[in-house]
Amino acid sequence: MLDPAISDPMGNDLLQFLTYLPDHLFGLGLLFCRVSAAVMLLPGWGESDTPRMVRVGLAVAFTLVLYPPLATQFPGSTTAAADIGMIAAELAAGGLLGWLARIIALALPLAGQFMSIQAGLSSVLQPDPELGAQSAVLGQLFSRALPVLVLATGLYRLPLYALAGSYAVMPAGNFFAAGDATQLVVRAIGAYWSLAMRLAAPFFLSGLLWQGALGLVARLVPRVQIYVVSAPWQILGGLALLAMLISAVLQVWGDTVGAAWAVLPGH
Repeated sequence: MLDPAISDPMGNDLLQFLTYLPDHLFGLGLLFCRVSAAVMLLPGWGESDTPRMVRVGLAVAFTLVLYPPLATQFPGSTTAAADIGMIAAELAAGGLLGWLARIIALALPLAGQFMSIQAGLSSVLQPDPELGAQSAVLGQLFSRALPVLVLATGLYRLPLYALAGSYAVMPAGNFFAAGDATQLVVRAIGAYWSLAMRLAAPFFLSGLLWQGALGLVARLVPRVQIYVVSAPWQILGGLALLAMLISAVLQVWGDTVGAAWAVLPGH
């Protein structure tokens, strides 16, 4: 009789498939660890308001799309300790990518908080029982608008490209170099604060001029309740300034975030 593996090509293919199935499943699991950790943090995809099942579904879909071209880059399973170490490395790599993408995007809500304070929309003397004692209305607004801007402008594609190419700089199952990761984190935090300050700079300048004028009026007319008189005008002026600058603020934010995401590890 002929060898069944020779007489039945389909059986031979099935045997090879079953032989390598455990390694493929392990590689698929490693990829899912990196993708899921990144998706839980990426702006637009990993928002806290997004249902968990939607985020899990996105992670599964991205994993299935990315695995075929990356299948040869995953090591096989060895010992339990080594497998746990590789899983931890993949989670750390995905978390680092997602955090680097998210931190620079959060400059917009932070700038909104600065704008709220300068425009008189946030104050300890004006508690808001729904949003908090020192609610920053513009910060809340920009925080809600952030995922819409990321998805509507197509910026969401850049972190996904970096995630697909991250295995060239962060091989599967290996931890990223601590020194390089520290440099990336420090630069990201610096860019986060720098962008937020640049976006809110006109409000800082107008707030400084406004407070100086109020101080002068208080010295000249000490009997006037300066806070009661000035508060409505401060809010009105802040909203008018926001209306004039909102397009420029969003444009600068989008350009800066796009440039930062274009140099994420993996691009």
